[in-house]
Amino acid sequence: MLRESQDESEKRGYHSEAIHLEFVRAGFYRLLQPRRFGGYEFDLPTFWRVMEAISEGDPGTGWCLTLASHHALVVGSRYSEQAQRELFGPDGHFVAPHRALPVGQAEPVDGGYIVSGTWDYCSGVPYSTHFLGTAMIPGREVDGRPLMVVPAIPRDQYTILDDWGDGATLGMNSSGSNSVRVDKVFVPEHLAPVFDWTRRPGPTPGTELHRNPMYLGMIYGVYHAGLVLTLVGAARGALDEYEQVITTRKVALGPPMPRYMHHDFQRSFGLAQGLTDSAEALLHHAGEMYMDYCQRWADSGVVFGREEDARLFGILQTAGRLASDAVEHLFASSGSSAARRGTKMQRYLRDVAMYRGHIAAQHLNIAADIAKVHFGIPDALF
Repeated sequence: MLRESQDESEKRGYHSEAIHLEFVRAGFYRLLQPRRFGGYEFDLPTFWRVMEAISEGDPGTGWCLTLASHHALVVGSRYSEQAQRELFGPDGHFVAPHRALPVGQAEPVDGGYIVSGTWDYCSGVPYSTHFLGTAMIPGREVDGRPLMVVPAIPRDQYTILDDWGDGATLGMNSSGSNSVRVDKVFVPEHLAPVFDWTRRPGPTPGTELHRNPMYLGMIYGVYHAGLVLTLVGAARGALDEYEQVITTRKVALGPPMPRYMHHDFQRSFGLAQGLTDSAEALLHHAGEMYMDYCQRWADSGVVFGREEDARLFGILQTAGRLASDAVEHLFASSGSSAARRGTKMQRYLRDVAMYRGHIAAQHLNIAADIAKVHFGIPDALF
């Protein structure tokens, strides 16, 4: 269904209402949501495997669904019990992107904040019930850094701008990454926790409320995995497409034979398969490491700290590079027909290119920040 809908999803900018309803019926938005509030409370590796499978059908749709659903873990971790009751609501249906870049402003008032701003790249917003937009409090600092909060805003109080899809960007056109505008909305203080989530590791409202150490909510690795799993799905989809090409077409030069019988195409398939398998193995292992770090804290009190979160990010970033390499290699070996608009292989290449340009994919910059955390240099990103 996802593959058949790739063209229309890309033009629209996000997947169809019919596909969304299938996701709702399947419970995909509830995978990481606490059981107490209507979720399944599955572990991260399970969630990532499901989202990877969706991305194999369409990477952009996988990106949209993942970034609309994995913030249930953040809310279940970092927001108070009162906030969680309100956000997950009586029926437990919660869909929310989080734009981490603090481009909004939160003006303190009695009982909360007046929030305004326009956040771009709010992936997962088309079918959202809420929006989480990081905002700075003007003139306030903590430890030399601007004080930031993450207001949770209900759907009727923000505007989704029509600025995504139909070729607005090179790739990931079906990812629902529209901009969101908020204009002087009051947000109660309990719905706008301070955004210091990885700088003060240890127990959270979620670990105390749900008695599940997964809700420590260390987010840097988790957030990057949400991007990388779509690339692993793209690589799986590209392998399927490449196999279809080489088993149905003959070589252009030399003795006539199916392409899959020729060593050039065998090498390309085998190399890309190894890259994809390796990326997937790193992704799944990183998820297991996250769960192990959380359980270790629960069992022994050893903190799941910033450096471990940063190193998880590095592992996942490496997985993203391997999966991207696989797609790019398959595209180069597919022949000029793969470059035509509307071919799946071209779409997978464009989707991967969007990740390559993402700020979180800049591995040399991130590598320096991982080292800074290790050596205690204070201006590290993490």
